[in-house]
Amino acid sequence: MPPVRIRYQTIEIEDIDIHVRTLWDSQQYSDPDGIASRLGISSATWPLFGVVWGSSEVLAHLMVNHKIEGIRILEVGCGIGLASLVLNHRLADITSTDYHPEVQSFLQENTQLNNGPDIPFIRTAWADTNTSLGTFDLIRGSDLLYERDHAADLSHFIGQHSKTNCEVIIVDPGRGQSASFSKNMNKFGYTISKTQVCSDILRKGVSGKILHYHR
Repeated sequence: MPPVRIRYQTIEIEDIDIHVRTLWDSQQYSDPDGIASRLGISSATWPLFGVVWGSSEVLAHLMVNHKIEGIRILEVGCGIGLASLVLNHRLADITSTDYHPEVQSFLQENTQLNNGPDIPFIRTAWADTNTSLGTFDLIRGSDLLYERDHAADLSHFIGQHSKTNCEVIIVDPGRGQSASFSKNMNKFGYTISKTQVCSDILRKGVSGKILHYHR
């Protein structure tokens, strides 16, 4: 199996330059030890963690001016972790999670590329019930609801790791699962508001809504 191709790029998030090492494109694949396969990650979904998606750029822009003082922040399904890198640049108390076995090494290198402190990372599935994450004041992620069972699994995971008063932000490009997710979040005591993705943080082909949940 040939090695994957990678690229280095700089992404401008308002006045912050974030340097990232990513996969060359979404056609890459390398699982020589079968770790991803044993986790249920197919060759088609394997590379999705390693490219920068439009929704993740939207989330990163939202984090430039978001309140960070005195709060603990979790990124769910971080992938390349663009929003986490923005928050790390601001010295926020940020923890990142993802299910993919390659995410941690990419996140560590990207943190070093940006001369930031280490970002705590835990590889976990949303269905996992025994993690050392604890609870958070702000939980956020982007483009997470792309399979039918994600609405239930993600809402339960968020409920498990939310403080009594918690804010959740999900950037959703509209893959059809947000209504079911919101219904599940309501069961955990969350109220919801929606805003359209702002035109000033769009790139070509990016659309969707920002889902805000509070309790």
